Amino acid sequence: MAGICDIEVVVFDVLGTLVDEPRGLRAAIRDAVPAADDASVDELLTVWQQHVELEQQRIGQGHRAYVNTEIIDGEAAGRVADHAGLGDPATIARLATAGQRLPPWGDSVAGLARLAQQFPVLGLSNASRTALPRLNAQAGLRWHQAVSAEAVRAYKPAPEVYQLAIEIAGCLPERVLMVAAHAWDLRGAQSRGMRTAYVQRPVGDPPTSSDVFDARFNGLDELVTTLMDR
Repeated sequence: MAGICDIEVVVFDVLGTLVDEPRGLRAAIRDAVPAADDASVDELLTVWQQHVELEQQRIGQGHRAYVNTEIIDGEAAGRVADHAGLGDPATIARLATAGQRLPPWGDSVAGLARLAQQFPVLGLSNASRTALPRLNAQAGLRWHQAVSAEAVRAYKPAPEVYQLAIEIAGCLPERVLMVAAHAWDLRGAQSRGMRTAYVQRPVGDPPTSSDVFDARFNGLDELVTTLMDR
């Protein structure tokens, strides 16, 4: 594809793009509340996700001072515990670290390994600087460098997060490819001049009819093959 033929560095979103965040959170909620049925687990997952999304938005809008994902996840775990009637402190504390135990998609580990043979590969995540290495280790993800948005005390899609990735890549933004399963993430990368590739995932945010990304793929294998066969 002409739009990505001159890429030098590949940057990946992590949550949702390379790991199945909802499945990992569901598993953690089930462990914490074993009596919950499927519908109850889904309700508790929604409680968690809505809290995280709202608080990150509040931070982005300047309505709350920056706190990292460990703080926000701890708050989310507390909300889930309140809704589920869960009172054991050790169980709640373990639930708060659920975001560090997320399973990779089936093509993530091998795809990254293949791509890293030819390109510098970076992870760019909203996960905190201490949570991100644990998440990567648990999922088996291997990077040349894993970058936390905490370094600039912001959350994607804040422009300074993508600028951080560009500076670490050490080349022009049009030579850096941002890969994500979330259209909102790719729009943020576009705002800084990065190239963009959408990878379809069941839990992602698909492009709208007005989105124009440099490439779209049905999975990571298709992306990797395209880049390595240039």
